[in-house]
Amino acid sequence: MPEIKVTPLGAGQDVGRSCILVSIGGKNIMLDCGMHMGYNDDRRFPDFSYITQNGRLTDFLDCVIISHFHLDHCGALPYMSEMVGYDGPIYMTHPTKAICPILLEDFRKITVDKKGETNFFTSQMIKDCMKKVVPLNLHQTVQVDDELELKAYYAGHVLGAAMVLIKVGSESVVYTGDYNMTPDRHLGAAWIDKCRPDILISESTYATTIRDSKRCRERDFLKKVHESIERGGKVLIPVFALGRAQELCILLETFWERMNLKAPIYFSTGLTEKANHYYKLFITWTNQKIRKTFVQRNMFEFKHIKAFDRSYADNPGPMVVFATPGMLHAGQSLQIFKKWAGNEKNMVIMPGYCVQGTIGHKILNGQRKLEMEGRSTVRIILDVKLQVEYMSFSAHADAKGIMQLIRMAEPRNMLLVHGEALKMEFLKGKIEQEFNIDCYMPANGETITVSTNPSVPVDISLNLLKREMALGGPLPDPKKPRTMHGTLIMKENSMKLVSSEQALKELGLNEHQLRFTCRVQLQDPHSDLDTLHRIYTHLKSLLKGYTIQHVPDGTVMVESIVIKVSSSAEDPNNKVLLLSWSYQVESFSFNYIHSLLKF
Repeated sequence: MPEIKVTPLGAGQDVGRSCILVSIGGKNIMLDCGMHMGYNDDRRFPDFSYITQNGRLTDFLDCVIISHFHLDHCGALPYMSEMVGYDGPIYMTHPTKAICPILLEDFRKITVDKKGETNFFTSQMIKDCMKKVVPLNLHQTVQVDDELELKAYYAGHVLGAAMVLIKVGSESVVYTGDYNMTPDRHLGAAWIDKCRPDILISESTYATTIRDSKRCRERDFLKKVHESIERGGKVLIPVFALGRAQELCILLETFWERMNLKAPIYFSTGLTEKANHYYKLFITWTNQKIRKTFVQRNMFEFKHIKAFDRSYADNPGPMVVFATPGMLHAGQSLQIFKKWAGNEKNMVIMPGYCVQGTIGHKILNGQRKLEMEGRSTVRIILDVKLQVEYMSFSAHADAKGIMQLIRMAEPRNMLLVHGEALKMEFLKGKIEQEFNIDCYMPANGETITVSTNPSVPVDISLNLLKREMALGGPLPDPKKPRTMHGTLIMKENSMKLVSSEQALKELGLNEHQLRFTCRVQLQDPHSDLDTLHRIYTHLKSLLKGYTIQHVPDGTVMVESIVIKVSSSAEDPNNKVLLLSWSYQVESFSFNYIHSLLKF
């Protein structure tokens, strides 16, 4: 029986380092190739030795698919393609292809140029890696080879994020990447058609969360920022360069305008310009409101939000700063946090999920003393006195959204990745209970095997359907299977069920008659002719509504069934009845024989 195998090399019962290996119909596909933000050693990359101990990955992979530009989904891509070795196609959407190298280069600068780490990819490796990228358009079916095909669907989440349907023959898998089922201020909601895949592989970051009203969260966020500014404090909002950052910028921009506030708002240098450029370039990926008003007013050109310079962090008075990255694990957001952490007037608002091991995760869990790297690798203890707030503006689907996607796609099996084990366990139970399908949650390195029952599509001729209807059968219903009798013709990789007459005509064949024979013995003292006549009379009274004939050649015919009588030479009373019938009336013939034996 055909089967699909799924092995997470990253994001199995964990958030970060997304990398899932799928074997389907003899093809091997890698879904995402991310890095873990909580580690600074070899554990930051997926374990590619699972695929091969030596040699390049090209020999073992048919293609790589990247769902979106976040580093926990694409951060290990140059390492995998240029350092481990992969020359095959890498599929991603146009916005992801444009933004991915910028974020990879930013991260490389922080890791190599500032921290001085070795065993990391170079700028040239990022460029070489991006040359292997094949761009995907939404709803366009792309043939990787003769058997493997891909189709991308809109996932919300961030600009260019896509869910991908992977098909080999009649087997299929959908990989969601990260997605959001509720539209926000700048992106639409995720959508997929009723593709009924064998497996739906879904993220489960917020597996146990059902988020409150978005409007309430926005009101709370603005209230907290305003209160902090009023008392002369500074507000740090760690964000990733694109996505949530734009969402919150639009929110603060309209609030500042409405309230006529004067406190400055800053955004990490360079990234606003780049973000603006890409949102203009890929305006079709944003929501309807932004597309409609784009000609009159570009929502991403801000009046109150200015570029940030690192010297501003020491300026007196209130300010709001959006700084990258979003989990306080490195970069400018961490530098500002260190400067502002000692003042209780200040505030840090964490607007999204923080991976275990990051500073963001530690402060959200109430840690008030942090061991940090100082100058020349001296460890220092940082006292956290500022206010720490968590407000989920995350662009991930919550539990309700995940259930909504399952209803949309109608998968036969479910597989959860990109989440915490305990939360996954809870959601797994809910999915199995509500949808009555198997749900899996493999750990990293664990392989799940799902057997598939591939359906073979068969066309049916109109004449055969009409004949079935004339016989009084029920109307065709996809949910109630029924048996159809006909001849199956296979032509040019397609199958068709037709009537036997149509098959003979189409194929230019002559019909052959297939007949069954049977001998029945009985004791009767009369002559052969008398016995045959008595059989004829008996059947005439027994089988009403059938055509029964006594033919001059010494046979009796019931429809197409022929009966002859002969005597044994040794014992004339021992009669042998010879029956012959065509396969069309086989079931009737057995009943007929049974009635004869009672005679």
